[in-house]
Amino acid sequence: MRKSQIVVWVFLIVAGIVAGNTVLNLSRTHEAVAANSEIYRQLDLFGEVLERVRADYVEEPDDRELIESAINGMLSGLDPHSAYLSPKNFREMQVQTRGEFGGLGIEVTMENEVVKVVSPIDNTPAEKAGLLAGDYITHLDGESIRGLTLSEAVEKMRGPVDSEIVLTVVREGMDEPFDVRIKRDIIRITPVRYEIEDDIGYLRVKTFNEQTYDELRDAIASIQEELGDELAGYILDLRNNPGGLLDQAIAVSDAFLDQGAIVLTRGRKSSESQRAAAKSGDLTDGKPIVVLINGGSASASEIVAGALQDQQRAEVVGSRSFGKGSVQTIIPLGTDGAIRLTTARYYTPSGRSIQAKGISPDYNVKQNLPEEMKERLTRPRGEAALRGHLSAEDGEETSGSVAYVPKEKEKDTQLQFAINLLHGEVPEEHEKAQNTTVPEKEAAN
Repeated sequence: MRKSQIVVWVFLIVAGIVAGNTVLNLSRTHEAVAANSEIYRQLDLFGEVLERVRADYVEEPDDRELIESAINGMLSGLDPHSAYLSPKNFREMQVQTRGEFGGLGIEVTMENEVVKVVSPIDNTPAEKAGLLAGDYITHLDGESIRGLTLSEAVEKMRGPVDSEIVLTVVREGMDEPFDVRIKRDIIRITPVRYEIEDDIGYLRVKTFNEQTYDELRDAIASIQEELGDELAGYILDLRNNPGGLLDQAIAVSDAFLDQGAIVLTRGRKSSESQRAAAKSGDLTDGKPIVVLINGGSASASEIVAGALQDQQRAEVVGSRSFGKGSVQTIIPLGTDGAIRLTTARYYTPSGRSIQAKGISPDYNVKQNLPEEMKERLTRPRGEAALRGHLSAEDGEETSGSVAYVPKEKEKDTQLQFAINLLHGEVPEEHEKAQNTTVPEKEAAN
């Protein structure tokens, strides 16, 4: 073939590639323009509805409340954990993560237009009044919650210290709703407490706020100083722990690990994926660990349990956790508050997604329930039961379990099992579940 013919063919090939790319780019541009046109059309619709409401509603509405309600509707339609935070609620949330706030002492979510109790906080008015995980709050001081956002309902439950509020509660197993009168108080959360159980260090982590890791570190040091060489191991109790700050969950996991992955987070774009790994230094010097979980263990507590389980650093005992495997980012809006937006899913070191599935314990141990509660707690619910929740990526959805913890230690079936396990005494009827893990190298890909 002559040189001139080669040049012609190369020109034709290049021209074809350029033409193909041009057609592809034009197609993408057309799609982008069409998408933008649809957005503008919907915004025009929103503007028209807003103006009709402002002009024709029977009473003159507040413009700010209209816009806030519209924003709340948009975010609550995404999933149960995304929400708009007014400037007041944003400030209160910042105070809460520091470990002190005013209110009743319950972690809640919204389900079927009513407030669902995820977990009462230890030693708070809500816990003392007998509220239980899984209770539904339908009325506040006789007024229905329906139509309120979660943020609005929470704001109504807060108020001056020593003021009272009446909650109307629906509890599974009870024929009729009942009222609970609670006096508001300052809620000071001590995230970690510890005890000595013979030769075992018991660590109760209630929530993950800014003080959690520091208090855990101090508790471990105190246990080591008190027991010395007699220390047989630790029980890390995460039952009814509703979660909190992601960085604290990573730090708490790191306290028990010397190396390896802790959690993987994956956002909408591959560039948003992140991997947290343990730093050298196990605060417990490799002592055996048992982690306790139940249906009230959610979010950050599931990250810790999943990390220690996958890294084969701890045995997990109890019942299936809540199943909240999503990460929320607080995005400030200047003087207009903030939005809490679900921005990623998280995965255990082996690549498991917990969303709408939960953590399955290595030893499934049923809690000892009082007779009067057996009928009420027969159908516990977790993330998988929340309306509008993010779907599990694969497999059948199933999360949540009984979230009851007895106040008397001798009646706490799960705690007694954990103590026996650390002493090498496992009943024959409790066979260890096969929770398979994969090498970290595979999970990180």
